[in-house]
Amino acid sequence: MREMSRHECPVTSSEEWGTHAVEFRSDIVVKRFPAESRGQCEREWRALTLLADHAPGLAPAPLRSDLAAEEPLVVMERLPGEPLRRAALDERQLEAFAAAVSELHAAVPSEVLAGVPLRPARQQWLVEQIHAWTPEARPRVSRQVGEAMDLGLAWLADSGLEGAVPPNVPWVFGAGDGNLANYLWDGTRVRIVDFEDSGSSDRPFELAEITEHVGSWVGTPLDAEAFLDLFDLTDAERARLPDCRRLLALVWLFLLSFDDPRRRNPSGTAERQAARLVRLLGQPLSR
Repeated sequence: MREMSRHECPVTSSEEWGTHAVEFRSDIVVKRFPAESRGQCEREWRALTLLADHAPGLAPAPLRSDLAAEEPLVVMERLPGEPLRRAALDERQLEAFAAAVSELHAAVPSEVLAGVPLRPARQQWLVEQIHAWTPEARPRVSRQVGEAMDLGLAWLADSGLEGAVPPNVPWVFGAGDGNLANYLWDGTRVRIVDFEDSGSSDRPFELAEITEHVGSWVGTPLDAEAFLDLFDLTDAERARLPDCRRLLALVWLFLLSFDDPRRRNPSGTAERQAARLVRLLGQPLSR
């Protein structure tokens, strides 16, 4: 759920990205992680090597890793292209975006995917986080945000999302981060970067990660419905998708309700998110 692509940077530079440092050179990217973020490094390397084997060209080619180092690192190819975030996508770009996401989800054969760990921040963990955030967040927010939170919490209590994913929903390989800045358009196709939160997942959850990410609607919005219409979902996936979207929208409402000293998003973003959530819930706010 991070908000900025690790590849959205000048040609040669070195930057701190909170959990790790990234060095951009003309043809490669080097990510160095602190020891406590070793799991992120391992997930990044696992994804890059899996995709190099099963979907070459979709993601950066893996070049070298040192997962046992005090500060583990991954070295990868640097991909060309412009991030989709803050861009108005034409029909060709939207179709290429959906094609890249579909290719990612189907890339890893089922017998290999069975050995891939679950991605972080799955639905049960998010439900627990919402309950943990509520006592702190609820008293401090505006009336509009608070009312949307209450509607979301009431829906969540009856949603059944504290349980497991329905058994008839197939597993896929998921990127784990819906930030449109991680999807690069090179004029011909869309390719994907940033796999620190990747792993085994399901398609409705991963699609909701994209459509409900704050970067998909702040600024130039993604046409979520047109995007989702490009996926041939099973009946079980289609039935699950609305609840995944509501859950991720509720998570973002809580995230946006907390003060952010970096002011990533415009003033009033939490209130706009509140309106988005209640639309997904199909319940109007009071006036």
